[in-house]
Amino acid sequence: MANDTFSDTESKMKKAVEVLHDELKTVRSGRASTGLIENIKADFYGTPTPLKQMATLAAPQGDVIIIKPFDPSSIKEIEKAIKSSDLSIAPVIDGKMIRLNVPPLSQERRKQLVQQAKQAGEQTKITIRNIRRDANKQFEKQEKEKLLTEDGLEKQKKQVEDITKVYIDKIDEIIKHKSDEIMQN
Repeated sequence: MANDTFSDTESKMKKAVEVLHDELKTVRSGRASTGLIENIKADFYGTPTPLKQMATLAAPQGDVIIIKPFDPSSIKEIEKAIKSSDLSIAPVIDGKMIRLNVPPLSQERRKQLVQQAKQAGEQTKITIRNIRRDANKQFEKQEKEKLLTEDGLEKQKKQVEDITKVYIDKIDEIIKHKSDEIMQN
């Protein structure tokens, strides 16, 4: 029972870090990256669909993203989705593809993006700590129900604390890497 709770806790923490990773893909760094746009949703026959499912996305140069829709008739919907996103990059239709010219970032904008990344990291840390709290409550409940001894309870809490530290350190590492990526040019 305690092992189920522990593995469930670890899997939730792992998922929280994966969500952070996906979220940081959308934060611009100095280079063009398809991660900026792959989850923007465009209307595809009445269904909001992520661009990565509607088109081939490529960043052949450091300042250009190319979108080649699988269905050329969806090019207008993709353009509309990009314009309505918070990306602030004007799409240029070039035949059967769309070009996004990614302008270089100002130093001030870079600092804002680093702050945005740090805030995402803090939110993920809060999620991790909440998962830890829930696991500890489960263990205390198991102890009350005599499924765990007092020593077993302490051992489980220590294990959860150790795994929490591992994931908090992982978050710090991810945020530092993303911050460095944003600030370099």
